[in-house]
Amino acid sequence: MFGVTILGNNSAIPTLDRHPTAQIVTCNDQLLLLDCGEGTQLQFAKYKIRRSKLRYIFISHLHGDHYFGLIGLLNTLNLMGRTEPLTVFGPPELQQIMQIQLDVSGTAFRFELTFVALETGQTGIIVEDKDLTVSCFPTEHRIPCFGFSVQLQKKKRKLLPDQAKAYEIPAAFYGKLQDGEDYLRKDGTLVKNDWVTLPPEQGKRYVYCADTIYDVNLIPHLRGADLIYHETTYLHVLETQAAERFHTTTVQAATLAAAANVKRLLIGHFSSKYTELNFFLDETRPIFPNTDIAEEGVTFLV
Repeated sequence: MFGVTILGNNSAIPTLDRHPTAQIVTCNDQLLLLDCGEGTQLQFAKYKIRRSKLRYIFISHLHGDHYFGLIGLLNTLNLMGRTEPLTVFGPPELQQIMQIQLDVSGTAFRFELTFVALETGQTGIIVEDKDLTVSCFPTEHRIPCFGFSVQLQKKKRKLLPDQAKAYEIPAAFYGKLQDGEDYLRKDGTLVKNDWVTLPPEQGKRYVYCADTIYDVNLIPHLRGADLIYHETTYLHVLETQAAERFHTTTVQAATLAAAANVKRLLIGHFSSKYTELNFFLDETRPIFPNTDIAEEGVTFLV
C-alpha cells in the first residue's frame, strides 16, 4: 500500500470546511505525516488514521499553517499511552519551539522523540527504512522551506525460479539470492546472482512541494514522479500577488508538472478567499490533464 491521504488543503486561514496543510503518506505498515497544521489531530480522528502506525513527521517550514498542530498531536499521543519511538524532521528552530512548550507545561513524553534538524538548502536522503526512502530539497519561499520526495522501493531482487533450479540451487538459498548474493555450488562453480535474478522493480515515488514561488529549479526533483503535490494558492489572474507572497498559481503548477513529465498532479494550499475549487481544475487541466484537487479525506494511490 502506497497512498496519500489529504487531511488539510487550505492555506494560512482555515475555513469551516477546509483545514491547514497536512497529509498522511501510507507506506505499507508505516505512516508519515507531511506538515501538521492546526487541527490535524482532529482530522486523524475524523478519517480514522491509526496513530500507532505513525513513524515520521516532516515539517516543511515554520509558517503556522504548517506546524501549529504539532504540539497538540504529540501531547495527545503521549496521553494515549504511546510507547513507540517517533522522529520529527524540520527547521532547527522547531526543536526550540517544541522544547519551550514542553518546559512551560511541565510535560515529559513517555515515548522516545527524536528531532532531526534540516539545514537551510539541504538536499538528499534523510530516511532509509525497510523499503522506504525519503529525501528533502529546498523550495523558494519567504523563509527556509523544504519539499519531500517519498519513494517506496522493493529492495529484494526478483527470483527466476526456473533458472535457479537449472543451476541446482536449493530453495533454502532463494532468500539470499533475492538479497543479491551469489551461490557457490559444491563442485566449486560460482553462480552469479544476475544469472538467476532480475533487478528489483522500479519503485513508486511521491513528491510533496510545500510553499514555493514558481521555480523551474524544482523540475529535477519532480521529474518522472508517479504523483506530485504542488501548491496552487491562487488562480492565475493573481499571478503578481502570488509572486509577491512567494506562492504559485494554477497555470504555473500545471506547467511545472508538464515540464517534469510527472504522471499525476495534486493541487492544494488554496487561499481562503475561494469557496469554489473547481475553477482551479479549469485552469490546470488544459495544461496538465491528469490533475486532481487534493480533497480532504480522499486517499490518492501512488
